[in-house]
Amino acid sequence: MDLMPSLLTDSASLTLMEMEQDPGDRLVLENITNCSGAPGEAAKVTTATGTTLLVLLLGALTLMTALVNSGVIAAIGTTRKLHLPANYLICSLAITDFLVAALVMPLSTLYIATEAWSLGHVVCEVWLSVDMTCCTCSILHLCAIALDRYWAITDAIEYARKRTAARAAAMVATVWTISVFISVPPLFWRHSRGSNANNRSQCIIEHDHVGYTIYSTFGAFYIPLGLILILYYRIYSAAKTLYQKRGSTRYLSSRSTDSQNSLANCRTAHALCVSDLSNSDPKLEFDKLHVTLRIPSFEAEVEGGGEKSQICSSRERKAARILGLILGAFVLCWLPFFIKELLVGLQLLNPSQQVSDFLTWLGYVNSLINPLLYTSFNEDFKQAFKKLLKCKEPQH
Repeated sequence: MDLMPSLLTDSASLTLMEMEQDPGDRLVLENITNCSGAPGEAAKVTTATGTTLLVLLLGALTLMTALVNSGVIAAIGTTRKLHLPANYLICSLAITDFLVAALVMPLSTLYIATEAWSLGHVVCEVWLSVDMTCCTCSILHLCAIALDRYWAITDAIEYARKRTAARAAAMVATVWTISVFISVPPLFWRHSRGSNANNRSQCIIEHDHVGYTIYSTFGAFYIPLGLILILYYRIYSAAKTLYQKRGSTRYLSSRSTDSQNSLANCRTAHALCVSDLSNSDPKLEFDKLHVTLRIPSFEAEVEGGGEKSQICSSRERKAARILGLILGAFVLCWLPFFIKELLVGLQLLNPSQQVSDFLTWLGYVNSLINPLLYTSFNEDFKQAFKKLLKCKEPQH
């Protein structure tokens, strides 16, 4: 019975103690209480900052890809010296990579920034189809360029007559046709099942058809990769053999008895010695080589054999370095993505969305690297770029 009065007395004593407490102490206690939710707010600020920096990075990559590829297109379009069948393939590649930068990369940046798809089902389907078509077409263009260079080197004289604008247009049309046939099939079952329509906040490629996964990955990457590796290996082997032949006096003396084969082989060697690996006009190269073979005497060529051997050795190393850069960039950018795609399609891997986005953008970066690799080693392109930059400078 005496317990209740004692409890009332104790509570009254505590109330008086709180009233007598220093106001500053109460303020400290209130601040400590208010800061109890700070870790969550700090995490939100950190996430927002990281997202902002990521969007700025992706935006910069998108802008650079668009500018560099548009520069290549403008250089070829405005420079008469670059109006050659081989460069038409380079221009088509630049147009394809520009489409990646203009139609694919911005929406991917928006999707990553918002972490949800907010543009509707139709735009999602169009974006996925354009993404697959343009990226596949970019890869197949690399295959077409390798094939064009292989023919130009192994069948120099005959292919010089066949290397026309119509042939380049036919190769471009073939590349786009194959790309469409690889990317279109998912539209049928995505439309009938409405997989992305069921989850309107998501826009991803479904991996529910193992057969199509194998068909698309091999058609878009693994088969072109194998073909590119074989072609560039044969190009390099042909270059190495011809460099050795050019350094021998037997090869030089045989030119008078077999002039046509000698001209063909010399032109092939010359095409491999230049930095762009047979990107210039084959007819002009043939005429120049015809003149240079007739002017110097045989004795002068023999005396200069050691110097020519050193020059061709350095050019061989340069050709190998360029080939290594082309193949290395292609494999580094796209191989991880297609390994992931194949493993996911076979249900052997389930990566996080962050890993998938990283590998996808690693492939997009190849559209930025392509114009740099295929034009920066060519003197004609360098002069064209300088001319474009001078035209854009303000005149005083």
